[in-house]
Amino acid sequence: MAWKIKQNSNDELRQKFVDQTVPQAEYLGLTVPDPELKWNEEKGGYDFGEPDWEEFFNVIAGNGPCNAERLNARKQAWADGAWFRDGLTAHAEKMAERRGAAKIAAE
Repeated sequence: MAWKIKQNSNDELRQKFVDQTVPQAEYLGLTVPDPELKWNEEKGGYDFGEPDWEEFFNVIAGNGPCNAERLNARKQAWADGAWFRDGLTAHAEKMAERRGAAKIAAE
């Protein structure tokens, strides 16, 4: 903020996010899991409770409820793509050999 790169504080950004997201969630028939969430007519925005920072940092550290599932899916996608990477490598080697042979023939 001191260098004018970031225009809003984290609290302002969080407020903006909640004010934009809650109506969308309600439109979709979803319930936001915050018992303190309520519309504040005075400020024209939502009041909400403090995030569970311990849970937040735990998820960021890789201990989230879907972390193992996400990592397994990523490993499976990597394994499933091995045939394609092998094909690309073989093609690149073949092209390199052809360029080398063409260069020798031209000399």
